[in-house]
Amino acid sequence: VQLQASGGGLVQAGGSLRLSCAASGRAFSSYPVGWFRQVPGKEREFVAALTNNGGSTRYTDSVKGRFTISRDNAKNTVYLQMNSLKPEDTAVYYCAAPPAPYYSGLYYASGTYYYWGQGTQVTVSS
Repeated sequence: VQLQASGGGLVQAGGSLRLSCAASGRAFSSYPVGWFRQVPGKEREFVAALTNNGGSTRYTDSVKGRFTISRDNAKNTVYLQMNSLKPEDTAVYYCAAPPAPYYSGLYYASGTYYYWGQGTQVTVSS
């Protein structure tokens, strides 16, 4: 599986962005997917996760009600819709997938994931 993240940019506080994570591989719809973010000098932080069938979503508390993770299996793409953005959301955002389809692990732990996209920068100005 290869992951390609895109959609980052510069936005004012209160604005919106939609990140995309495009994947290669025919079985991608069977993989859980996570979004993480990282700022310089800090550990990579869990943001959101989606189960392989899309039936369950998980979010870190700071983005609940503002971010939505979803997937389009026909396009082999997972999205992270980010609304009401805040300066503290500024980070490099990464999408990630575990080592196998239907993999069950701690969705919030970066160690669960094996495949990582290259990251896309999100900058929110105040």
